[in-house]
Amino acid sequence: MASNTAGTLARWATAAFCTALSGVVQAAQWNLQEPATAMAAEIHGLHVYVMILVIVIFVGVFGAMFYSIYAHRKSNGHKASQFHENTTVEVIWTVVPLLILIVIAWPVTKTVIAQKDTYIEGKGIRFFSTLATPRDQIEGRAPKGEHYLREVDNEIVVPIGKKVRVLTTAADVVHSWWIPAFGAKQDAMPGFIRNVWFRADTSGPADVTAQRN
Repeated sequence: MASNTAGTLARWATAAFCTALSGVVQAAQWNLQEPATAMAAEIHGLHVYVMILVIVIFVGVFGAMFYSIYAHRKSNGHKASQFHENTTVEVIWTVVPLLILIVIAWPVTKTVIAQKDTYIEGKGIRFFSTLATPRDQIEGRAPKGEHYLREVDNEIVVPIGKKVRVLTTAADVVHSWWIPAFGAKQDAMPGFIRNVWFRADTSGPADVTAQRN
């Protein structure tokens, strides 16, 4: 009986380890782009911070669970404890998740507020840039080109170290305007004008492409 229990626990532990390892490998392969702005670097730092926190919680919770199953198994003569309405347990499982949410929400809220600060002092340069992908490709009547939904009639060249405000709208459906390396993303919605901002740094990659979906 003990050998069967140990074998089952070993299989569970192996499966959990393989799942975690797979997640780590995928995260390494599909991580965020190299940041080209301070905002993108802050978002990337939050991503790493939350992932580390989640991994610590995962290891702690499942480690305690597997230890409890193994150390207090029936084959060792342990019997399940019977308790009801334990105030201490209820306080712990309410307060601990609340503290975790605060630890995550505090830095995330500051970053989200900074992302929405689109105010710009002074007038600067203004110009319009419109999607230039042929309608036949968009509506499925022609094969999609290499730069599908990335072509524009007026390409954007932005200054280094200057705050740039982008206004987005759409003529047909919702489009997602996104520059991953800048940490700038906004949905362009028909009938609405929405804004987003970024400030390009010199430390970013040379090839930065806007994506539209």
